[in-house]
Amino acid sequence: MARPYERHTAKIEGDFVVFLIGARIAKPWNIPAVVAVGRAMTAMIKELETNGRALGYLGQEMWPGRTSIQVQYWRSRDQLMAYARDKTGLHLPAWREFNQVIAKSTAVGIWHETFMVRAGEYECIYGNMPRFGLGKAAGRIDVAGTLETAMGRLGVTDGTDAPQ
Repeated sequence: MARPYERHTAKIEGDFVVFLIGARIAKPWNIPAVVAVGRAMTAMIKELETNGRALGYLGQEMWPGRTSIQVQYWRSRDQLMAYARDKTGLHLPAWREFNQVIAKSTAVGIWHETFMVRAGEYECIYGNMPRFGLGKAAGRIDVAGTLETAMGRLGVTDGTDAPQ
């Protein structure tokens, strides 16, 4: 039977990392601080999108606004931390400038959260969606068989446990 809409899930081999990062503009009138953070983040995204695969970066999704959020996917915690501390990359100088100059102005706040995900301990579904999120970063597959339900995608059931 044909589905009324497309459904996909993501497939990634092994462990991976989900890294959430963002900023909050507290004083939008402090243009120099706001612009400095925006430029630094834009440059780091370009660096990762251009050369990141070799560093363990898999991809990202971003939502701008007064409080921004970016969801990044990384192959490993060690690779994420290596990027953060790389003396030849863009992050370390931006981090130092923020801590030494911008943080003192309190015009912009920054935040991040890091989650390590063990192989097979994730679940996702995309209905009528373009390549997005983990499905874009790692690859997506059609939903069928055991992948029909969330519990099936988590490996708990055979995928026949959908509510009736």
